[in-house]
Amino acid sequence: MARKKTSIKIEYECGWQNLYDAYLKCRKGKKQSYYAVAFETNYESGLLKLEWELQHKIYKPSRSICFVVTEPTAREIFAANFRDRVVHHLLVDFLEPVFEPKFICQSYACRKCKGIHTSINDLKKYLRQTGGKKTPYYLHLDIKSFFMSINKQILYAIINKNIKNPKVLWLSKIIIFHNPTKNFIKKGDILLWKKIPENKSLFFAPADTGLPIGNLTSQFFANIYLNELDQYIKHGLKAKYYLRYVDDFLLLNKNKKQLIIWKEKIEKFLNKRLLLQLNQKKQIINLANTGIDWLGYVVKPTNVIIRKRVVDNCKYKLKIFNQNLRPYHNSEPPKILIEQMLSVINSYYGHFKHADSFKLRRHLHNNHFKKIAEYLEPKDDSLVCFAVKTKYAAKAGQAKIKNIPLPNEHT
Repeated sequence: MARKKTSIKIEYECGWQNLYDAYLKCRKGKKQSYYAVAFETNYESGLLKLEWELQHKIYKPSRSICFVVTEPTAREIFAANFRDRVVHHLLVDFLEPVFEPKFICQSYACRKCKGIHTSINDLKKYLRQTGGKKTPYYLHLDIKSFFMSINKQILYAIINKNIKNPKVLWLSKIIIFHNPTKNFIKKGDILLWKKIPENKSLFFAPADTGLPIGNLTSQFFANIYLNELDQYIKHGLKAKYYLRYVDDFLLLNKNKKQLIIWKEKIEKFLNKRLLLQLNQKKQIINLANTGIDWLGYVVKPTNVIIRKRVVDNCKYKLKIFNQNLRPYHNSEPPKILIEQMLSVINSYYGHFKHADSFKLRRHLHNNHFKKIAEYLEPKDDSLVCFAVKTKYAAKAGQAKIKNIPLPNEHT
């Protein structure tokens, strides 16, 4: 007996239940932040007010907090107000069921069951599939100042083509065309702002161009925008081996000339259709057996190693941690210091474990931990995760020490 097809009904309403679900997603992992706690103290009233504003189409985004992060490179971040982040989750909940089925499998950023390590595994699989007598070439490209170059009119036109619900279109337009540089609070070291090039800053972006880094909607909009490129490469160019993570993308082929032809066509497509430019300083065509530098790893047909910059950053952090422990010759360091070390070290080792890196992990532990080893120890011989030493935990108070869980990814 044939199974009946079931259809999924998507409720495009800015009602209480949808807002409450968006609020729970927004709060996840941020329960202790000041703005999350401030909103939670009277969340029912806050959500009811949001519901009224959205249903009457008078909602306007509020002031953002702007600051600079320096790792892995200096970037300008706009952190939306908590109530606005609830709305961002709500909008993504509306858009995702429509666009997710349209995305190709090889788009890995900010998607469920995707991510860096899925991309690495697929790249390894592609290298095996394209192996044989002739080593394949790879083409590695990225887009110049991607988030600052996204054209809002083009982005909205793509959404308008695929979404028919007027409420979702209205909310999409509000979020897309909001300019956070018109109403913001600047925080952090003023000197850090000088490290941001003009082409990497929303403050210097042309009108109706650029999305703020730091918003959930910006990440999802990026996938919508570059899905146009994905479809062109997969179906227009018919490239079989293609991967993309945000604005970084790879193509594999045994014919180097084919990759050169594809690069020229991709450049024309980006310029004409999406008003984007390739980063001329980051274009690589090389044999795959030399190693492909991809998302913090160097992937070869036979193994995966860690990018040198990531290893150097880890060694630097370990050096700083040891310097921070020097004053504590005759006393125990504060638990917050040890917790911070544990978090960072487990983050790096969580990244390392996805590569062929046991010798590296052992080398770092034996030669670079030094005084850190008095307070942290590996959970087992695999050296993939560390915990606070029992001796220190007993002195500091077992209940006060929190073994921070191992993160999934570290870039």
